[in-house]
Amino acid sequence: MTNTQTSGEQITGGQALIEALIANGADLAFGVPGESYLAALDALHDTEASLRFITCRHEASAANMAEAYGKMTGKPGICFVTRGPGATHATIGLHTAFQDSTPMIMLIGQVAADQVEREAFQEIDYRRFLSEVTKWTAEINDASRIAEYVGRAFRVATSGRPGPVALALPEDMLRALCPKQASVPYTPARAHPGAGDMAELKRLMDGAERPLVMLGGSGWDAASVKQIEGWAEANNLPVTVSFRCQDRFNNNHPNYVGDMGIGANPALVKRMIDADVLLVLGPRLGEMTTGGYERLSVPVPKQTLIHMHQGAEELGRVYQPALAINATPVTIAPLLADMRFANRDKWAEGTKAARAAFEAWTTPTDNPGDVKLASLYAHMRSELPDDTIFCNGAGNYAAWLHRFYRYRAFPCQLAPTSGAMGYGVPAAIAAKIMEPGRTVVACAGDGCFMMSSMELATAVRYQANVIFLVFNNGMFGTIRMHQERDYPYRVSGTELTNPDFVKFAESFGAFATRVERTEDFASALQEAQAAGRPALIEIMVDPEAIGPTATLTGLRNK
Repeated sequence: MTNTQTSGEQITGGQALIEALIANGADLAFGVPGESYLAALDALHDTEASLRFITCRHEASAANMAEAYGKMTGKPGICFVTRGPGATHATIGLHTAFQDSTPMIMLIGQVAADQVEREAFQEIDYRRFLSEVTKWTAEINDASRIAEYVGRAFRVATSGRPGPVALALPEDMLRALCPKQASVPYTPARAHPGAGDMAELKRLMDGAERPLVMLGGSGWDAASVKQIEGWAEANNLPVTVSFRCQDRFNNNHPNYVGDMGIGANPALVKRMIDADVLLVLGPRLGEMTTGGYERLSVPVPKQTLIHMHQGAEELGRVYQPALAINATPVTIAPLLADMRFANRDKWAEGTKAARAAFEAWTTPTDNPGDVKLASLYAHMRSELPDDTIFCNGAGNYAAWLHRFYRYRAFPCQLAPTSGAMGYGVPAAIAAKIMEPGRTVVACAGDGCFMMSSMELATAVRYQANVIFLVFNNGMFGTIRMHQERDYPYRVSGTELTNPDFVKFAESFGAFATRVERTEDFASALQEAQAAGRPALIEIMVDPEAIGPTATLTGLRNK
């Protein structure tokens, strides 16, 4: 008997798998059933009270739901998919988890061991196929080692720079008998800053005249967010956030000065360029945050760069910092909380000016058509609870959300920095299942929505009463914008034919209504909140309104 075996009792590999997941704290799993992992599904039948399985309508959605779970909790989101088509459909969720540094574990049914290398039905070698979108991919060929592999998967997914792990599960292995196995619940290995790191950080910040703090990345919790807010306030520091990481700092806080994402406030971009010290806590400083790596010089920024990141391999990967700190938000925030800098009184005026620029930038703007999109978000930020969770995928519609809404709690933003369409709908469903008492809003363009619209069935089935906002302009707006800019008047491939979204949603049993004028939105939102079931609001958007400050005609005329 090995040291992982607890007794002579025999169980199936499927049972051992579910026991190992539960032992490591898994309480929710998302998936689409498949014959390749029937033994695991059978084991789940007896553990619904401990590990609930959410049946989705598409593997991409299941993977996105698991990724959203990882974002919300900091624990690995669990996704079950079958081999071949199931796994390939779900790969988009792995890519998002990888780029967003989200802990996640994908469990993939696999062909039986005696069929390997024959190109059996739906056979893929996942260790090769998924190597670019996972931190680790393995195949469990011996059922007696399941607890070992699962324990390692949880630790790899959560340690260093968090990310996704995939485990392939041969069908015969899951059916085989094996001894019961012991598991020690995982604890993530978190890097901590040293005393020398903190002393040097203080020295560099003490000498700063125009500092800027940037927050982002994964690994945050509500306590670390609050600690950083108090520290920034005490030191009069201006705080920005990286692309789609706006819930890392209360947007209503006087020290918050906006997000450094796509279409960032030009005044904020200039402030970052003119900063003499840039303190970055968490982000990788990727393409979207740096404006195609042009807002900061590569490889050595002209600013004194202090860069903290969870993954040591990310420090200096693109930008060479003056001070590299391998730590996590939750290990550095308590050490910063009481730190005070020599020039903090001198920074107050600049921070007030940066905040004033943010307030001006987020004042609702006009756009063509009868629905003024900025005004909708101004209404929602005043009417919805502070802890409302907003979810979105990719598309120009999200530009209004990121600019005009204000995130006021953590976690309350689920958005893919990978730029994946179809994410917002399943992410919102997962969030509502996890947090049934909170308001959850999914924002999607008509193109984005139709990539995961089948999950309305999942929302209705599990009483996940999300409010779905579908912004309908009859086209793939982002690509149309680039098309009109680069090839004006030559429209190709970007026009869409849509269903009647109200009737479509009603056919699933959801509440639905349509908004064609700004003044109709308040009552529609109120009805959706009171519906007691999933609710969809179709919002008719003039195609000319391609961005908060751009029109199709304007792009063509340039």
